[in-house]
Amino acid sequence: MSSARQSFPLYIDTAQNSGVVCEGWVLKKRRKKMQGFARRYFVLDQSGSLSYSIDPKRPIRDQIFLPHAALSTAVGRKDIHVDSSNATFHIKCLTADDFNTWLTAIRQFVLPEGRRPLAGKITSRLSQSQFNRSGIIAEGIGSTISELEAAFTALQSESTHERSHPSLKSKSEKDKHHHHPKDVFNMFKKSHQVNEDGTLPKSNLDSPLNIRFQQINIALASLKSQHAALLRSLAHDVTAPPTARGSPLPPTTEEKEAEPLSPSRFNTALSRRSNLAISMSSLSDSAHNEWFDAEEDLGEEFFLDVPNLDEERELVVPQSETSSLNQTTSSDEEEHSLPLAHDTDPSVNAARQVIRRTRLPSGPIGDEGSLFAILKNNVGKDLTTITLPVSFNEPLTLLQRTAEELEYYNLLHQATEAKDPTQRLCLVAAFAVSGYAHTRYRTGRKGFNPMLAETFEDVRMKFLAEKVSHNPVVIAYHAEGKGWELNATSAGKTKFWGKSLEIIPLGTTRLKIGNDEYEWNKPSSFMRNLMMGTKYLEHCGKMTIENTTNGATCVLDFKQSGYWGASNEVSGMILSPSRDVTARIEGKWDEQIAQAIDSSYLHVLWRTTPFPKESPQYYGFTAFGMTLNEISSDLEGRLPPTDSRFRPDVRALEHGNDVEAETQKTRVEEMQRDRRRRGVDRVPRWFKQDGDEWTYVGGYWEARAKGWKTPVEPLW
Repeated sequence: MSSARQSFPLYIDTAQNSGVVCEGWVLKKRRKKMQGFARRYFVLDQSGSLSYSIDPKRPIRDQIFLPHAALSTAVGRKDIHVDSSNATFHIKCLTADDFNTWLTAIRQFVLPEGRRPLAGKITSRLSQSQFNRSGIIAEGIGSTISELEAAFTALQSESTHERSHPSLKSKSEKDKHHHHPKDVFNMFKKSHQVNEDGTLPKSNLDSPLNIRFQQINIALASLKSQHAALLRSLAHDVTAPPTARGSPLPPTTEEKEAEPLSPSRFNTALSRRSNLAISMSSLSDSAHNEWFDAEEDLGEEFFLDVPNLDEERELVVPQSETSSLNQTTSSDEEEHSLPLAHDTDPSVNAARQVIRRTRLPSGPIGDEGSLFAILKNNVGKDLTTITLPVSFNEPLTLLQRTAEELEYYNLLHQATEAKDPTQRLCLVAAFAVSGYAHTRYRTGRKGFNPMLAETFEDVRMKFLAEKVSHNPVVIAYHAEGKGWELNATSAGKTKFWGKSLEIIPLGTTRLKIGNDEYEWNKPSSFMRNLMMGTKYLEHCGKMTIENTTNGATCVLDFKQSGYWGASNEVSGMILSPSRDVTARIEGKWDEQIAQAIDSSYLHVLWRTTPFPKESPQYYGFTAFGMTLNEISSDLEGRLPPTDSRFRPDVRALEHGNDVEAETQKTRVEEMQRDRRRRGVDRVPRWFKQDGDEWTYVGGYWEARAKGWKTPVEPLW
């Protein structure tokens, strides 16, 4: 037998290490794309923590708490997929024995005895007021649990530290009288002076340990009160547990400034929600109005269908990659004066003042429903063929969402003026990262799928996008300004892993500034907590921006959020053609990017424009995003009939008429199917295919300036 097929040894609950349930060597999929699997040493302990390292003597690299994870397997394959709220492990076993051993061990914690897999039930829809009330109470319980677990974790860590270092005990006791406020663990000092009834003597009433125990007791009392209130709230319908559905949007920048920071922005694993009532009634392919009850945030097991070759090749446009132009924002209607520097119509003055809206006509009507209800039966599959009801949409098409990626196009103007090649590459890197900033609050809904040959323009950066392929879905777009030109192809595929949705971007972005040409690909994105808790978006992986003219590169690392650490961090370095580090950049994709001058000084390259105060009430849009579906005065009479702004379903949803939006969406999609059946489907007009990429052929702005004398057939 070749070494590549040898079974790696496994050890189950050995006497030497009674705390270990299962350990051994298996193959784990690398975090970076296209790098396959690597041999890693996995350990599953009795607490249900599954961790791995490069070898047994090296530090742990990552871990997953199985009782809160989803387990996925495929019949006939030796793959195990473990998905939690903050990480996903793709494990491959080389032998059936290894696979069965690991699967049996993991199932002990994901599906303990006495629990059953998620089962469908028929329930009734409850009022939105019940949903909101239960959601508020449930979130309060989750916050309380978070505080309790944090306190006990610190107390346990201190106790373990003292047992491991007896010699430090006297020093630890001395520190009781010299407590430093920044030392977290000094709050939990061990005391051996306890009365027989378990209470502390009066002399210790003011000790740090007593204070912490009092805080824990208060938190427990609060938790019991909240739990009782939740039960009373749910008692209105004993047969159908209400849906506790909080806002899918985190607080705005202004709201966060007005409240104290939590220990972790994404500490959602401790958050608890009441059982979800999740609907499939709006699906076009659904024959019954079914609701499913999800259990509390516990482990779940899924069985994957082995995809065929066609399914592996299907693509879908990423729904979570985009970003904020420097405009003044407020909750009231304001005037924004922006010169139309790129309007090619000679009858329009380029310096004309344009009034743009600062809010949408209507916010979302009703709740978006549970994406988990739809995806739970498609674990491990590509999601191209799934038809979603209009309640899952936001009033923008995917063409308009690509325009959001260029919101900070002013960075490209700065890059054209930069003479130093390193500084120019830093600005290009800041522009590439800025394309994600607008996704901060965009986790609950998706853009409308465009029709084939549908277009969208934005004269502010002479932007043009067109849908060039329907299956797989591919969007091509082009933009230009003084001294720069950008071409890009946007496609991708998605995978649902049980608790998170992975969005894998495909396609390359190419930028030309003077004689320099740059190109880059985007990292993967993950939508976390689809099953329970507050959904959030996370971009993870490497982005390499290469100057194909001189060979200089910028390597950016979108870091995965830690349990307690900072979130949305990005760091990188600029490498010269000789591979020397010439600059370093750091920041967050939803806040700012800066160049490190030295250990004490940073030069800010880009900073987000503050979100409107009412952004959460308007789909989480930025001020820039709120203008994309508007037909402003400078666009009246100049748009082709294929422009996304004319789509009746998007317009209806924007005005809060979800019934009309659903009707129009069905009608528009059926018109496209009818054209395909008759063999008269539309073909791309403004882009041509060049290998795997699509390039702009030109002529759009010239035809626009001439008033569209060549007829353009409508799509709806």
